[in-house]
Amino acid sequence: MYPIAVLIDELKNDDIHLRLNSIRRLSTIARALGEERTRKELIPFLNDNNDDDDEVLLAMAEELGAFVPYVGGAEHARVLLPPLETLCSVEETCVRDKAVESLCKIGSQMGERDLVECLVPLVKRLAAGEWFTARVSACGLFHIAYPSAPDAVKTELRATYSHLCQDDMPMVRRAAASNLGKFAATVDPAHLKTDILTIFEDLTQDDQDSVRLLAVEGCAALGKLLEPQDCVAHILPVIVSFSQDKSWRVRYMVANQLYELCEAVGPEPTRTDLVPAYVRLLRDNEAEVRIAAAGKVTKFCRILDPELAIQHILPCVKLDQVNQVIGVDLLSQSLLPAIVELAGDRHWRVRLAIIEYIPLLANQLGMGFFDEKLSALCMQWLQDKVHSIREAAAYNLKRLAEEYGPDWAAEHIIPQVLEMTSNPHYLYRMTILRAIALLAPVMGADITCSKLLPVIINASKDRVPNIKFNVAKVLQSIIPVVDQSVVGGSIRPCLAELSEDPDVDVRFYASQAIQSIDQAPMSA
Repeated sequence: MYPIAVLIDELKNDDIHLRLNSIRRLSTIARALGEERTRKELIPFLNDNNDDDDEVLLAMAEELGAFVPYVGGAEHARVLLPPLETLCSVEETCVRDKAVESLCKIGSQMGERDLVECLVPLVKRLAAGEWFTARVSACGLFHIAYPSAPDAVKTELRATYSHLCQDDMPMVRRAAASNLGKFAATVDPAHLKTDILTIFEDLTQDDQDSVRLLAVEGCAALGKLLEPQDCVAHILPVIVSFSQDKSWRVRYMVANQLYELCEAVGPEPTRTDLVPAYVRLLRDNEAEVRIAAAGKVTKFCRILDPELAIQHILPCVKLDQVNQVIGVDLLSQSLLPAIVELAGDRHWRVRLAIIEYIPLLANQLGMGFFDEKLSALCMQWLQDKVHSIREAAAYNLKRLAEEYGPDWAAEHIIPQVLEMTSNPHYLYRMTILRAIALLAPVMGADITCSKLLPVIINASKDRVPNIKFNVAKVLQSIIPVVDQSVVGGSIRPCLAELSEDPDVDVRFYASQAIQSIDQAPMSA
């Protein structure tokens, strides 16, 4: 009972770091318990867990998606559905999305009988849920549940999906529109031309532009499933209509998806019907629409006769590039203060969104501006209180190293990262190990051996078992980066010492790493 007792104790702890760390170790706990106790004790306990922290719930949804081997394989995968069904109804969108993603992974491994007996009823319950959150999640599961269902149930599922497309809540209709292409791909041709096209036409006439713009994506997806004549009859008029939609966001989506839409309808309708629509988009009143359309010029002209492109398209794209350039000075005066302010926002998802834009800014602004204005922020995020931010910050450093090159990274990133290895909090030391593992392939063998490897080996002496088994993981990941002499002289001895550690997890991951070294020549 010890692993379960520890898990219960940590999941009830007020410290979010302890609760999150416990969830991240679910696979280790499951291995300790064995498959039967995992099914009978661990999964029911997780199902009853009433933690309301979004980050813990997100981690749980992600972990359960890879849990099929730990419960005894596909024949027992059904036991994982109840906790994920609960997570499909929570308020936080990213938790629901991850739960749906995990259910899709599990469903793709389940046998036909279990799908019919367990997953199909789950989809029905979510689709009939009182809260819109459950109904939103249901939309992402139909394409997994539908193919194995009996004909009578398939009829019911198509009717249920149609009902969701007419739901009172726009969020549900958006989810239905977004997932229509995946669902349509599982429906037989006869019902595709009747039920699915009827659903699609309803969505294209929705009074919410946020639903209509998602239906644009459905145009391309459905077009690839239909016969050419049906595509021209049902999809082409919708595209032409959307290119003149009253909402600029819908027109923007058409401009952005135009090449895929042309592929769906074929070359002849493109020449006769879509060229005028494309010209309208290039001359649209909204700059965002014009820019999106201009970005497709090369691909669009590739499927046209040269004469048509010269006659209709070229006159529209003599753009004045100077007006589209903001300039670094104006950027630093207007945009940068907002970035710095949002980088410290108390909502962690705002900080996460800012991190994702950093590589783009780095590409546009150049090294000098980045070093002066944004470098400190990137290091600050490595010590954020939220695990997802620290993880994103580590990936961010890798992308920056790829953008500016290993020489720049060796001077501006590596020294600052290595300074943080002595942080008193073990969670932050783990983040630094993660960053080192991501940077090593970018930096190459020389810098990895001279700068990074000594720090990793030193961390193997850490008093915290979590650090030591992460050292084993990092050492395993950098084996392809360094020479065999380094593997034999430094990495293997360190792993051999870790393989005799008192902690079972440290021994397990060290042994795995040693095994990968032994198998490397065989693989080669």
